[in-house]
Amino acid sequence: MAKTTSTKNARSKPTGKKSAVTETLTKELKGLIPKLDEEGLAFLVKQAHVHLYNMQVDALNQTIIEDAKRRNAKPGKTAKSIKADNGFSDIKLSETGSGYHMRYNNQWIAFTSGEITAMVKIVYGEGSDLEIRERLYNWLSRERNDLLNTAEISDKFDDKLTALISLLKKNFKLKK
Repeated sequence: MAKTTSTKNARSKPTGKKSAVTETLTKELKGLIPKLDEEGLAFLVKQAHVHLYNMQVDALNQTIIEDAKRRNAKPGKTAKSIKADNGFSDIKLSETGSGYHMRYNNQWIAFTSGEITAMVKIVYGEGSDLEIRERLYNWLSRERNDLLNTAEISDKFDDKLTALISLLKKNFKLKK
């Protein structure tokens, strides 16, 4: 779902007071609800949950960026400690428990529980290391191309895939 300038500006307004754009959009949506079938309503609810989740991730990413700026402003930060922050470094359960946040460099990327489960099944699957990396890369290119773009993973030979596999194996076990 693409972010528009008006949506972004409406989001940055204080929550106590609705902007004219927000009120107009709310009225329009309320007018459309009676015309929608059950499938359409379910889709809108799902999209609303995804959008709220993405807003939380955006806020979390902004906090992380601000925190990184504060840390980098402190004297004594060595190149070694900066390098240790690069790559796939952490994975956490979301506040709602419905998904996960994976840290790549200083950015948190949101995943559903189903997406994490699919990736864990791939990394614990049979085959050589290269076959597993190929299956994971192919799955990501189909399902989560945004991760490949964010991490700048160009193919199955990229070492960042190995780091991702290690992070998944470190944090998840496959139930038999």
